[in-house]
Amino acid sequence: MRLFFDANTLFTAAHNPKGKAALLVELGAEGYWELYTSAYAIEEARRNLEAKFPAALSAFAKQLAAFQTGPESRAHPCPAGLPDKDCPIYLAALGCRATHLLTGDIRDFGPFMNQPSITHGLLIQTVAQFLEAL
Repeated sequence: MRLFFDANTLFTAAHNPKGKAALLVELGAEGYWELYTSAYAIEEARRNLEAKFPAALSAFAKQLAAFQTGPESRAHPCPAGLPDKDCPIYLAALGCRATHLLTGDIRDFGPFMNQPSITHGLLIQTVAQFLEAL
């Protein structure tokens, strides 16, 4: 499995080291699955951590060592209705050939969650949904 973390999930993993997102990072670092993100997501998470939880920046830097990044997909359009600000995340997940895009952004990604038939095979879930499905 290839898990793609959006900025929200990266942020959560860094500022809550005992939480579910951090657990997924630990398990990914141990080889249970591959971890992916994008430069776009990294920068957004870093900026938000710097503003809200600057003490978590060192944990964030350590966690990033477990991730790979890749290019945005140019082969597929964003699904109709996905806000423009979220298209780079969606396209990067496709570009990494991720099996799952993990996000806490239910407002924007909610209509596409657990519907890989409309997201080019990409399964968009919250961390909790992913863990429940294991």
